[in-house]
Amino acid sequence: MDAKFEHTSVLLHETIDELSPKNGGIYIDATFGGGGHAQYLLNQLQKGILIGFDQDQYAIDLAQHHFKAQLKADHQPRLYLVHDNFCHLKSNLNKLGIHDLIDGIYYDLGVSSPQFDQPERGFSYRFNARLDMRMDQDQELDAYEIVNTWPERDLSNILYQYGDEKFSRQIARRIVMKRREKPIVTTFDLVDCIKEAIPAFARRHGGHPAKKSFQAIRVAVNHELEVLQRSLLEAIKVLKPGGRIAVISFQSHEDKIVKSVFKKYSQIEIPRGMPAAPKDSQPLLKLVTHRPIVADSSEINHNNRSHSAKLRVAEKI
Repeated sequence: MDAKFEHTSVLLHETIDELSPKNGGIYIDATFGGGGHAQYLLNQLQKGILIGFDQDQYAIDLAQHHFKAQLKADHQPRLYLVHDNFCHLKSNLNKLGIHDLIDGIYYDLGVSSPQFDQPERGFSYRFNARLDMRMDQDQELDAYEIVNTWPERDLSNILYQYGDEKFSRQIARRIVMKRREKPIVTTFDLVDCIKEAIPAFARRHGGHPAKKSFQAIRVAVNHELEVLQRSLLEAIKVLKPGGRIAVISFQSHEDKIVKSVFKKYSQIEIPRGMPAAPKDSQPLLKLVTHRPIVADSSEINHNNRSHSAKLRVAEKI
């Protein structure tokens, strides 16, 4: 198979170092991708287990090629690969026979570079391909279905909510008009539609005019915000006391969810009508990073993708 996977991990050392890896520990890479963070973590440990989740079969296949030594069955494997969404943490740990609580988990959210760079995946407005955008190729919902069947109001809502697209109504209206003539089949068909809907003066500023819309549709196709919320709550449950959770986000919507969950579980909820919290009550988490860690100038110069990255870390109490 083609073993190329050109992907530069963002905030590599910061993410793994903040987990404070311990020999013999059990860790989860919730978004395995190219395995950059995984390789660095495994290099820190003489023994221990890492479970790598990825819903993209392409990433799993490449990991099986690149991490043969860690996956060997003739002795205790150091790495297990799980082809599933990261919102199913507990059930997959049970399937692997891992019933202990884990020592740490980390997320590198968003789309990996190879997914963008494979034209046939339909993620990018830079290549002409059938509209797809599925991270999990086994799921039925794809970008083609959303663009060609969803009501105008729903299209407008996701463009505004997930992409911060201020011309969401105009774009949704244009999509519906175009698809009445014929289906919007390819990425370039959609790009043309978006360009027609956005005023000329607005197209001259702020990057590619289709960027926000493509992001929004991708988030909707993969239910990215919903599964992130569910996964974070499950991650807190499977962490042992002293275990840490680290999340790299690239969108304001993702970071808002991470910040909200960490804040909620690092505070004590006082029941209504009670003047103060019970003396023996304590929060589930403590914040390790009160402000997000961001890439320094040298990393941004080396890897432009890192310019919007924010890393937040919390510890189970």
